[in-house]
Amino acid sequence: MKQVDLFTDGACSGNPGPGGWAFILRCPKTDKELERSDGEPDTTNNKMELTAVIRGLEALQEPCEVTLHADSTYVGQGISSWMAGWKKRGWKRKDGSKLVPIKNEELWRALDKLLQKHKIVFNHVKGHDGHVENERCDKLAVEAYQKYLHRPVK
Repeated sequence: MKQVDLFTDGACSGNPGPGGWAFILRCPKTDKELERSDGEPDTTNNKMELTAVIRGLEALQEPCEVTLHADSTYVGQGISSWMAGWKKRGWKRKDGSKLVPIKNEELWRALDKLLQKHKIVFNHVKGHDGHVENERCDKLAVEAYQKYLHRPVK
């Protein structure tokens, strides 16, 4: 299996508000790199964090061993701890003594499908701490949502 690094970030102006996501996909063996970003006019930071990971994994053309570098503990804990329980409970989470739907279920389900295809190792990076690729992804994500800042949300 090819080994790749996936660097991701999501950003929002307000939460909810205009949001952006970005990823850098790098194959260390060949030094090939792919960078993408986009945004939405009305979203949340967590949705953008998830979308960045999903879009990065979707860009892979074959199953890969992926080291995911992200500053989102939401994504990291979701992948490593929460998702297995959500799936067992029909994509629900415990809220006291009852089960309630998880937030962003459609994105978690999309990510789950991609996790079946690729082997993922999560590496948490500290955000806004000088990590070159994380800073680049943050810059791209912010640029992606800025086009929505002065548009009225419908």
